[in-house]
Amino acid sequence: MKKILIGVLAALALAACSTTPKQEAAAPVDERTPGATAPGAATSGAQTGSVAGANQGARNPLKDPGSILSKRSVYFDFDAYAIKDDYKSLLEAHGKYLQANRNAHMTVEGNTDERGSREYNIALGQRRADAAKRMMMLSGATEAQIDTVSFGKEKPKNPGHDESAWAENRRDDIGYRGD
Repeated sequence: MKKILIGVLAALALAACSTTPKQEAAAPVDERTPGATAPGAATSGAQTGSVAGANQGARNPLKDPGSILSKRSVYFDFDAYAIKDDYKSLLEAHGKYLQANRNAHMTVEGNTDERGSREYNIALGQRRADAAKRMMMLSGATEAQIDTVSFGKEKPKNPGHDESAWAENRRDDIGYRGD
């Protein structure tokens, strides 16, 4: 009995001395947004600070216009699904946010312009959404946190029928649940 009591006391003493490692905040991310004249043209903005938890301070970084996390669209070149360099920091920031907030979930909606068949555009939109998901998973998000869906050409952002309208429609849109 005495040996058990000593073992329990020793275990309690060790537990009391241990510390919980502090989670480091995510590194600042350079904000990049689509340009006014054409989606995909980026301008470098101010650094936005940490993208970690929404519980930091009173502002929710997902709704703060000064946060890169408030940016929710990724634009693509014609007939392509490769993530442009202009949007990598945006997707990395969302991936780090999901890593820091394991209860957060999002949907990435893949879209295309009106050119091409319905079937082709649904497949291309899905490849675009999946490419964004993979990039966020490389930054710490889990597969279960991100759903993907393709709308193909069915949800245009711009109803026009010219290159500038098509450029706006070739995109992924990010939406958080409960947003």
